Amino acid sequence: MKQVLALAAVLVVAGVALYYAQHKRHADAVSANAVIDMAADWQRDVSRVPLRVTRISDEKEQVIGDELARQYESEESAKGPEERATEHYIERIGKRVAGHAQRKSTWRFHLIADANLINAFALPGGHVFVGQGLLDRITSEDELAFVLGHEIEHIDHYHAVERVQIEAQLKELNLDAVAALAQIPITLWQTGYSKDEEMEADREGLRLASAAGYSATGAVNLLERWTRLRREYVIHAETPTEELSQLAIDSLQGYFRSHPLPSERLAQANEVIAHDHLSTNRPLKPFHVEYEITASQR
Repeated sequence: MKQVLALAAVLVVAGVALYYAQHKRHADAVSANAVIDMAADWQRDVSRVPLRVTRISDEKEQVIGDELARQYESEESAKGPEERATEHYIERIGKRVAGHAQRKSTWRFHLIADANLINAFALPGGHVFVGQGLLDRITSEDELAFVLGHEIEHIDHYHAVERVQIEAQLKELNLDAVAALAQIPITLWQTGYSKDEEMEADREGLRLASAAGYSATGAVNLLERWTRLRREYVIHAETPTEELSQLAIDSLQGYFRSHPLPSERLAQANEVIAHDHLSTNRPLKPFHVEYEITASQR
């Protein structure tokens, strides 16, 4: 027991030292985004080894995820017929992709009807949320399948539930209490994971989408678009070719802060495609949502 405690102490000290060594040269601006980024960095750098040993059960993860999802959905306004149709469309594709995941969660997919939210995120227990702003920049169903595959893998590989455990440890929360779960901010899920976890979600998400019958070209096209958008709105190497609101630009920049460089993600996607011989010859499926408005909905 003493040896285990000593090892744990060494790991904690090493993690703290590594964290400050990697971040002491950066002078982040004092802003809400800087605080969120710092908190996310800390949580991403915490060792996952103890969490694997003490991981909560799938049943408890489901309860936690359902409660967190209810909290988020309570902040959303009622959806109109087009938004409901879009959500059903996302759910249909998501469940098709999730059918190839290792874990058999009760998968549920949600639309966040905010044109300024260019992001998607996953909650424990099988909940995936997609912002309308992200959907507006998707040009094929294959691209959406890759996005959903990425988020599904954050759940499939326990990234999401381990984040809950980290937050509970930092805040000394009792995960059996609903009131404690209310103290976990929704913004936590939009801050991204470690680089290794994000790249893992890309690799396995691409494989899931391909197994579900989608072309790997969808992932390549989307990551090429992200590379251009980062150049236009973050590096400012070019005059932006898209008209985005300031809120959308902030959301896009937040997305790039919380994910590895699009160029690195694109290079990895091409490596996976070559290594696994994934199909790039399948025709891309058009991104197409159909709905109708009845008299009672007008």
